Amino acid sequence: SPMVGTFYRAPSPESPPFVEVNASVDENTPVCIIEAMKIMNEILAEVKGTIVEVLAENGQPVEYGQRLFKVRVS
Repeated sequence: SPMVGTFYRAPSPESPPFVEVNASVDENTPVCIIEAMKIMNEILAEVKGTIVEVLAENGQPVEYGQRLFKVRVS
């Protein structure tokens, strides 16, 4: 995670997750939101590849530097 906060897989509770396992992503693909101090920060994939695993649970507190996704880089 690029920051400390709360991990959310979707933009809102009634929305589908930004990405699922086997989804293709690139540097501009939103993958989650980290809520920090009541601000929702959209997080981008940063690499081109395929989501292999989601490592954080929805609503879970996350730490700076914590891995949120496992991505097979292409």
